[in-house]
Amino acid sequence: MGMDSRRILITGVSRPEGGRLAQWLERQPGVEAIVGVDTHDPKHAFELTEFVRVDPRHPQFGRILRAAAIDTVVDTRLVDDPLRISLKDAHEVNVTGTISMLAACGGPGSRVRKLVFKSSAQYYGGDPGQPAFLSEEIGRAHPPRTAIESDVVAAEGAVESFAARHPASTVTVLRMADQVGAEARSSYLSLLALPAVPSLLGFDPRCQLIDEEDVVGALAHAVAHNLPGTYNAAADGVLALSEVASLLGKPLLPVLPPWGAGLAAGQLRRLGLRIPVELLGQLRFGRGLDNRRLKATGYTYRYTTREAVLKLHAQHSARPLLGSGGDSYHYEREVEEFLRWSPSVHRAPMAGGSSADPPEHAQPGSYDELSAGEVIEIIASLESDALTRLRGYEASHMARQAVLEALDGRLAQSRDLSPSDE
Repeated sequence: MGMDSRRILITGVSRPEGGRLAQWLERQPGVEAIVGVDTHDPKHAFELTEFVRVDPRHPQFGRILRAAAIDTVVDTRLVDDPLRISLKDAHEVNVTGTISMLAACGGPGSRVRKLVFKSSAQYYGGDPGQPAFLSEEIGRAHPPRTAIESDVVAAEGAVESFAARHPASTVTVLRMADQVGAEARSSYLSLLALPAVPSLLGFDPRCQLIDEEDVVGALAHAVAHNLPGTYNAAADGVLALSEVASLLGKPLLPVLPPWGAGLAAGQLRRLGLRIPVELLGQLRFGRGLDNRRLKATGYTYRYTTREAVLKLHAQHSARPLLGSGGDSYHYEREVEEFLRWSPSVHRAPMAGGSSADPPEHAQPGSYDELSAGEVIEIIASLESDALTRLRGYEASHMARQAVLEALDGRLAQSRDLSPSDE
């Protein structure tokens, strides 16, 4: 691939999309350095990517950009769902952190000439008067009504101002639809994981999703090409919530009152589900995104909304066998060690890698009920330890030749991509 990004930094590398993007970049010819930063340990195995534990709000972040001569920054930190973080902390990440990150990218000595910013469809909010499909040119009809909406709008505003101040840089904003997948975590997925999917009385909202592989794919596409401007990232096709529940093999229970967001949220808490007000709005009005602009640049989505839901169903069925995917990978290097010893800083070829023992064997659940095609569909999204575990179970129980061949091919591909084999 003839992309011009050579020295790339990814923020939020402990997140699934950040970690898997780093793994994709490791396989691209011409990439000289990949630096991943976060405040938590990454959960993916890296061969070339160097991890530094640092917050973009810290002045050391700018030192890393300069010392490693970073030319491309991919920012995946945005929090659009306060499922595991307070609204105050979300604001620090979304607004304060974004402003600090942009200041470092545009500061003295910075060589950053491309910025890819992962945003959210929460930018559009939820409104009964919205068109069926929201295009990037449609402005907001009203000021933000929730804290998260306000954060997303403010973060995009800061990115837009950065682009105006640095016209020689390519700045790409990707507004992601609701993400689904085995590694994704969100209030929306928690809702779909219940034995029955609750909904608002009298409402069957539109659902447009994006598979986790297409989240990484869209980010990678933006790194590989110069795409100035804002782009919606959402799968083709829209489903009603009742259709989503049916594809997951679950009943839809219209038991939540359509009046009073607080009352509905209280009932969901009694079901063991903490749900933000943004999702309550989607359960009432739904949302659809016009995804044609990104497709016009040459990006092809791997999964439609329907296919993403079917894949999610297969992943849920296989989860008891695969387990949680193992422990996180642990890194001890701090910023000063990176600046002093990093191959990226010293412009030497990158080396290194990490591995983890596969977790203990997990008992299978409904994996045996999946067809060979359904199993093959999810193989590409699995890490090597999960692939090894799955192959062992498949060989000793189902022994389906097509599945074993697909697993062997994927395992061989993982080994071939190792730099030690090149």
